[in-house]
Amino acid sequence: MKIKSINPANKKIMKKFRSLNLNHASAEIKKSRSAFLKWKILGVSERASLMRKVSKVLLQSKRELSKIMTNEMGKPIKESVLEIEKCARVCEYYASNATKFLKPESVKTESKKSYVIFEPLGIVLGIMPWNFPFWQFFRFAVAALCAGNVVVLKHSSNVPQSALEIEKVFRQAGFPKNVVKTLIIDSKTATEIIERNFVDAVSVTGSVEAGKKIAEVSGRNLKKIVMELGGNDPFIVLEDADLKFTCETGVKARTINSGQSCIAAKRFIVVKKIAKAFEKLFVEQMEQLKTGNPLDEKNSIGPLARDDLVLNLERQVKNSVKKGAKILYGGYKPHGLKGYYYMPTVISDVRKGMPVYDEETFGPVASIIVVKNEEEAIMEANNTRFGLGASIWSKNLKRAENLATKIEAGNVFINGIVKSDPRLPFGGTKDSGIGRELSGYGIKEFVNIKTIVIN
Repeated sequence: MKIKSINPANKKIMKKFRSLNLNHASAEIKKSRSAFLKWKILGVSERASLMRKVSKVLLQSKRELSKIMTNEMGKPIKESVLEIEKCARVCEYYASNATKFLKPESVKTESKKSYVIFEPLGIVLGIMPWNFPFWQFFRFAVAALCAGNVVVLKHSSNVPQSALEIEKVFRQAGFPKNVVKTLIIDSKTATEIIERNFVDAVSVTGSVEAGKKIAEVSGRNLKKIVMELGGNDPFIVLEDADLKFTCETGVKARTINSGQSCIAAKRFIVVKKIAKAFEKLFVEQMEQLKTGNPLDEKNSIGPLARDDLVLNLERQVKNSVKKGAKILYGGYKPHGLKGYYYMPTVISDVRKGMPVYDEETFGPVASIIVVKNEEEAIMEANNTRFGLGASIWSKNLKRAENLATKIEAGNVFINGIVKSDPRLPFGGTKDSGIGRELSGYGIKEFVNIKTIVIN
C-alpha cells in the first residue's frame, strides 16, 4: 500500500511512501525490543540528559520542522513554530522532573521496610493523529521514554514526513537506535501488532470510533492503554463576563489550528441577557480573520487537512441549518483558493439534535447556544457524550470556581483558553478518553507500580 503526503493548501502530492507489511513491521519492532533491554537499565538522570538534548535539536531545527508540518497538514506557520517550541518545553520539563517523579516511595507499615518502585512496561505503541503532528507524539512519548520505555510510532497516514522527522530528531540528539522508531504502516497492521502481543502498551489520540476499536483489541490482549479521543468543549459566558476580552479570546479558542483541535471551544453557551451583544462582537472578531496560504504569517486560517474533512463540515452546517440554525457569518468554502479551505463560520439558534451541537465540528465553525441562566448553562455543557475540556467566563471568580466543579470534563479553565501544559495532567472523561498524560500523573501511566515488602 502506498501512502501519500499531500499539501492541503494546493492539493499537490509532495511524496509517496510504501507502507510496511506485518512481517517487516514485526522485524523492526524486534529491534525495539532489543533496544529496550539496554534503555531500561540506564539511570533516569541519563535518560533525562538525552531528553534535554532533544529540546535543543527541536529549537535549532524549528523553522525547517515547522515548514514540513505546515506543508503536510495545513497548520498556519506561526502555529507550527509554537508547536515545536512547546515540544521543546515538555522535554525540558521531564528532563528536570523525571528523577523526582520516579523516585521510590517509602510506605510505613508493620513490616521492616515497605516501598514502591516504578519500572517501565516495555514497548509503547503510539497511534497518533495529524492535527498536532509533533505535539501529540511528544505529549505522551517524552514521559514514557523518561520512565524507561521505548516507543514505536504509527502516525496518521497523511503526515508521514512529520513522523519520520520525529524519529530523526531523537537520533540527532544522541538517542540509541530503535528507542524511538517510526513505522509507516496502515491501521490494519497496527491492530495486528497489538493483537499479536508485539507491544506492551498503547497510547491513542484520535476519533472516538478509532479509539473504541483499538481499545477492544488492547483489552482483549490485556494491554495498558491511554486514550484521548476528542471533545465538544463548552465555552460558558455568564452575564458578568468581560465581553470584549471574552469574544477576542473565544475566537482564538475556536480557530486554533484552523479549528482542528480536540480542545478548541466548540459550543458557545451564552446567558440570554448578553447573547445579542456577544453574537455581534463575536462575529466582528471572526470577520477580521484572514484565510489563505498557511506559509503566509498574515493568515490566521489555513486549509483543513483533507478534502473529506471539508465535506463533513459542510454536511454538519447544512443539516443544522435545515433543522433551524442560523448562519451569522461564513458557512461556505472561500472562492479563489484551490486547497481544502472552509470559511470561519458562526451559527446561532443551535440546539440539541443538530449536528453542530451533537457532533465534534473539526474546523472553524462556532455554535452559539443561548440559555436562561447558569444552571441551564451547566446542564447544556454536560449534555454531550464528550468530556475533555471546558471554560467559564465571569468576573466573579468564586462563582465560576464553584461552577467548574459541576462540569463533567477533565479540564476546566476560568477566563482562559483550554490548553495542555506539561505541569498539569491532561485527559478527559466519558467518550473523550481514558487516563492522563503530562505532569507527574502522566509519567506513571506506562510503568509497573511495584510494591516491595521486607520482613
